[in-house]
Amino acid sequence: MGVLPDWMIAKGVKIEPFAPHQHRPGVISYGVTSYGYDVRVGRTFKVFTNVWGSTVDPKRFDPKSFVDVVADECIIPPNSFALAETVERLEIPRDIIAVCVGKSTYARCGIIVNVTPLEPEWRGCVTIEISNTTPLPAKIYANEGIAQILFLKGEALCETSYADKKGKYQDQKGLTLPFVQPGES
Repeated sequence: MGVLPDWMIAKGVKIEPFAPHQHRPGVISYGVTSYGYDVRVGRTFKVFTNVWGSTVDPKRFDPKSFVDVVADECIIPPNSFALAETVERLEIPRDIIAVCVGKSTYARCGIIVNVTPLEPEWRGCVTIEISNTTPLPAKIYANEGIAQILFLKGEALCETSYADKKGKYQDQKGLTLPFVQPGES
């Protein structure tokens, strides 16, 4: 299994919109890198709040646990997190799995990005968690880089892709909160 270089990402992974260059003065960088692609965060955020005293339960997630923010900047409270989605829409090929890691600019400020692996044949904008691990409010800039996606080529094609198993987050529309389908464990 190997990591795809820039030219293979450009030719073999569908990313829309695709940015062929990474350096942008005054902006947290985004676009194709040597061995990855830096995605941007969109303008829609769901910022975690405990105003209603909810319990976080992935099987019965209460949408009131978040405050909706649509803006060019988002402030995440201390020791809290927000959900957001990427500007880019990705289509992962059947022989690829993608892993997302945070960008160093934010990591050096105590802001951690978490995304589960993007499975073979997954499609959509990526829902990401942005955690503020600091005791101070943290600012996130919309339409700028937030995380890097690394694309790993499998040694052989998988027997069952995300599309084959009709994954519940396939082609998600807008920022998608967690949910468990009936009968799912």
